[in-house]
Amino acid sequence: MPYRYQSGPTSIVFIVAAIIVIFIAGWGFFFPEHMEGVTSFLLDQVIDLFGWLYVMATSVFLVFCLYLGVGPYRHMKLGKPRDTPEYSFFTWIGMLFAAGMGVGLVFYGVSEPMSHMVNPPGGEEANSQEAAEQGLLYGVFHWGLQPWAIYAIVALALGFAKYRKNLPGLISSAFYPILGDRIYGGYGKGIDLIATIGTTVGIATSFGLSTLQFSGGLEEVFGIENQTSTQLIVVATVTVLFLTSVVTGINRGMRYLSISNLGLMGILMIVVLALGPTLFLLEHLSLTLGQYASSIVQLSFETTPYTDNEWMGEWTFFYWAWVISWSPFVGTFIARVSRGRSVQEFILGVLLVPTLVTVVWFSIFGGTGIYMELMQGAGFAESIAEAPENGLFLVIQSLPLGELLSITTLILILIFFITSANSATFVLGVFSSNGSLNPRNSIMVVWGLLISSIAASLLISGGLDGLQATAILSGLPFTLLMFGMIVSIHKALKAEGEEKHKVEKQEDW
Repeated sequence: MPYRYQSGPTSIVFIVAAIIVIFIAGWGFFFPEHMEGVTSFLLDQVIDLFGWLYVMATSVFLVFCLYLGVGPYRHMKLGKPRDTPEYSFFTWIGMLFAAGMGVGLVFYGVSEPMSHMVNPPGGEEANSQEAAEQGLLYGVFHWGLQPWAIYAIVALALGFAKYRKNLPGLISSAFYPILGDRIYGGYGKGIDLIATIGTTVGIATSFGLSTLQFSGGLEEVFGIENQTSTQLIVVATVTVLFLTSVVTGINRGMRYLSISNLGLMGILMIVVLALGPTLFLLEHLSLTLGQYASSIVQLSFETTPYTDNEWMGEWTFFYWAWVISWSPFVGTFIARVSRGRSVQEFILGVLLVPTLVTVVWFSIFGGTGIYMELMQGAGFAESIAEAPENGLFLVIQSLPLGELLSITTLILILIFFITSANSATFVLGVFSSNGSLNPRNSIMVVWGLLISSIAASLLISGGLDGLQATAILSGLPFTLLMFGMIVSIHKALKAEGEEKHKVEKQEDW
């Protein structure tokens, strides 16, 4: 029996969320030192008390996704049985990266392996071969299966709710198998409020990282000083660009930007592989893939009970919390572009393809930086660890055609910047429009301006440290909600399976 659809006002979620976001932005603008102090204190508390929860949660999410991909419900569709995919496989994958990981891969592809090589987590000697191998391994781990499993769970829950049961496109709809009609009351509004605020802070963190890197690239390529005023100009300029893309619609601006971005990303990888230490990179690609496959279980459950959690907090805990905090928007967007795909096809596409691309990306770009540092004595590892936004440009400019590649990289960052902000404003518009997948442009423009404001305030108040602290804090409540989402998905799939079996039995009779 299909779930009953009821419409109801959601303006209270929009109003309350907007007020909270405006408060956070104002706090950062007018009292930056106070905001930095408070968020840093709260961050330390969350890392000490709940870091283990982030580790356990992401592992559970991954195991559950793998079960869905090979389990008894793998042939069910995100949609009606006869629905077919709206987008080609290549376009679909491009949209996944545009919403999910493109910004992060570009920012951390060089800087994270180099940072781990300078400050290795496992007690290895700094700037050694062992530290370099660990750096690439942790980079792939942080951007591989776990983050995409988080996105997949949210997307599956929403896809089934929206396309099979005609429920609103809201996070609360994913909990219908547990809460029933209470999703239209206070429980549902509370869930949607947490999701909306988490989405806003999560995309603001991504927005801030892209701003830091784009400004760093302008400094490296054109000599424009990377300071707060430059960063704010970048935020304002990109806001105009992505709002223009927003009003053109997902099937025009967003679709074409995603395709061009994925193609540009592939071209840049091939060129760097050809111009860089090709044989070294290919060998390291094989090595890193094997290390990741053989150590994924140990890494997934790794904590530091005998020491403090400083390194884990700065890296693993931050990543898991950041991904969880903006999983409502990425999950909603992935659900929007995945209608008609089977659960198995969805899991394979969302988990394995992006993970393989991540291994290749880190091996090529991170491997090139490591080769230059260890084999050629480039001497930029320390500076990259201190200013990660400059890492990719320092490496690329050391290659032949460095200036041209740097300009190409700036374009790549800009497009990822626009597509991430575009998809986020679309999803926030959905959350503010009773779950409609065609929100009004005026609502999306308001959210776009609010995202830009909070990103700017975070840059003023604490730079990268402030962005990381806010992301970790905002990810905690949604982590708990995601456990409920797993239960809800399983209940919905089980009910669908029983109903399908009943229909087949009647037909046989």
